[in-house]
Amino acid sequence: MRIGLLTEGGYPYVSGEARLWCDRLVRGLGQHAFDIYALSRSEHQEDEGWVQLPPQVSRVRTAPLWTAEDDGAAHGRRARRRFAEYYGDLARAVCAGDSAGSATAGGIPGDTSEEVADRFGSALYGLAELAREEGGLVGALRSETAVRALERACRAPGALRAARGARVPDLLSVASQVERTLRPLSLDWYEDDGLGSVDLCHATSGGPAALPGLLARHFSGVPLLVTEYGVQLRAHYLGAHEDPEGRTTPAPARALLAAFHGRLAAETYRQAAVVTPGNTHARRWQERCGADRAKIRTVYPGMEASRFAHVGEGAEHADPDTLVWVGRIEPAKDLVSLLHAFAEVRAEEPKARLRIVGAPADGPEGETYLAHCRALAARLFPDETEGVHAVGDNPVSFEAIGGPEVSTLPEAYTAGAVVVLSSVVEGFPISLIEAMFCGRPTVSTDVGAVVEVIGGTGLVVPPRDPRALAEACVALLRDPERRARLGAAARARALELFTVEQNITAFHSIYLDIVSRCPVQRVVVDDAGEPLPFAVPAEAHVPGRWAESGRWAESGTRLGAGRPPGWAAGPPVRGVPLDPDPYDMPAASDPGVAAVAAGAAGAGAGALGESDVSGVSGVEDAMASAASDVSDARVPAGEGAR
Repeated sequence: MRIGLLTEGGYPYVSGEARLWCDRLVRGLGQHAFDIYALSRSEHQEDEGWVQLPPQVSRVRTAPLWTAEDDGAAHGRRARRRFAEYYGDLARAVCAGDSAGSATAGGIPGDTSEEVADRFGSALYGLAELAREEGGLVGALRSETAVRALERACRAPGALRAARGARVPDLLSVASQVERTLRPLSLDWYEDDGLGSVDLCHATSGGPAALPGLLARHFSGVPLLVTEYGVQLRAHYLGAHEDPEGRTTPAPARALLAAFHGRLAAETYRQAAVVTPGNTHARRWQERCGADRAKIRTVYPGMEASRFAHVGEGAEHADPDTLVWVGRIEPAKDLVSLLHAFAEVRAEEPKARLRIVGAPADGPEGETYLAHCRALAARLFPDETEGVHAVGDNPVSFEAIGGPEVSTLPEAYTAGAVVVLSSVVEGFPISLIEAMFCGRPTVSTDVGAVVEVIGGTGLVVPPRDPRALAEACVALLRDPERRARLGAAARARALELFTVEQNITAFHSIYLDIVSRCPVQRVVVDDAGEPLPFAVPAEAHVPGRWAESGRWAESGTRLGAGRPPGWAAGPPVRGVPLDPDPYDMPAASDPGVAAVAAGAAGAGAGALGESDVSGVSGVEDAMASAASDVSDARVPAGEGAR
């Protein structure tokens, strides 16, 4: 079958999020053909180019979300009237009720949540049809008509209470960010030679990435699969305090944007054939936003286990008195609590050592936090010497992968007997899974998907509790048999649930299930415009290399025409090798990075490319990049099933 893979700020760009997961998925499903439709987030990301693509990627089309020139379309009176009607309905739906799509006391009197959802969907698809007919709506979505429609919706009886105080600058900011999210409406991806020709659309995240899939379903009946390893709506709530230009967003504008993204998420879940969260916490958010439980199937991110095999299957050589922390150094990891906990560990176990392995997060905040942690360690643990003339030795060390002490990531986990995670916010804990592959017992704080990942194979304590963290570490340091038992159980669990193979197998099964239940009904015509009998044989849906090139379409063409918007025209970008990043950890612990709404809406030349991609060499093995979610959920602490 032919899959339309939809990404935003991700694959195939070198710096894209979840690029490793997408690359492994595409390479692992060699019996299918993939067309990639990618939205870029910045000019820098486009300049960096693509990773090398496998031969089953037959086409790549790109468009920028970071800029869009006014399409210059001169809309007639009828088109302007239709736009005002559709956008007005969209604004009224956004301002009615809460952002998750359920009815509240603040909703419009007489409207149910289903009616509001239907109004939002009808308005969205009406705008899409208008954009298809007019060649784009970039200018209209930024126009005074749009701002006035938002203002009327905010002032209407029963509108969102938080949005009633929105002023003109707030409405201008909201209109600009809504236009950015709806920019895919103006693309020419939905004709019969684009997404209309695929058997299935697979959106690798919600928000703008899923919007082309919604339109392909609306125009051509193509089924939609949505995968979220971090719920974008949650990320938007945490990162919506600044607009794309870095200015603080007032509360009324934040309320309107949250409501808009909530309605879009609800419509995405409503129209998707299957929704695949990466963990139970993400699943709960999706259900809260309107996803049908019957459509949800949890698929854990897949990681390459072979790179840790020699550690997990080899003999134990770790220092029995050493604790290890591995990750990206930033405030969300709460190394301050870890250092205070280690001070209590040293009081009980004087021979204990702590090795902190990792690099600071990007930006000045990471470097500042690392310097603060170094200073705290020096204050808590003065260099220990046997005499006044001896050289001191600090029991806490800060190291980086690739250095003389830790040359590779697996060696970082073999450096100690226990792996510690002290985060106060965490999405899907990649470092814990790596420790499990290495057969290491873990002590973790109860945040995000930690409990779900480790099951009963590690100790869990409340976050921001140095004493509880210290007690759990001491308990494992004093009991080598328990460490061995937990480590073996952890490795067995990781090999069962979190490998690349299980991830690929799960998606292959889901692809076949969706296509068998929701086949695309296409009408192919010949040169005279007459229907072409048997143009789409049933075998076209059977996995196989012989059916991937779409030869059935060569003898006929399908109706449909369109032109690309001017801001999305340009040459294709050449691919470059994929360089694995040993610190490719979830980035959602920084809400500003995770927020999808961040991005410039200024002018500039974008780049849309379409090319036929030939086979190239494979990429190096690297750690899977799973889009992170941010959680403040609290589960009772404990070891799990004892």
